[in-house]
Amino acid sequence: MDNELVYIENLENLIDEFPPDSILSRMVYQDKSQKTILFGFQPGQELSEHTASVPAVLHFIEGEADLTLGEESTTARKGTWVHLPPDLPHSVLAKTKVLMLLTMTL
Repeated sequence: MDNELVYIENLENLIDEFPPDSILSRMVYQDKSQKTILFGFQPGQELSEHTASVPAVLHFIEGEADLTLGEESTTARKGTWVHLPPDLPHSVLAKTKVLMLLTMTL
């Protein structure tokens, strides 16, 4: 997909169904410098604490989640945007149905 225009009118349309008790992911875009993935969480589903070796951005499109960023805990809601530096431990626990866009700089 390098050096081509990608237009998506509505990211929510990439996930037409949220299977029960699961986290769904859809690749939105990837090239040599970035990777973007759309995640759909059912309530109660969690991405347990982990780190990434590259900078990343979390953008919450829908729903509400408990978010842990290093030693801090907060709530992410529709419109929340977070830049994560490399190697920062983080986790996401969906309180409601959540749609989240993850963009990593490679």
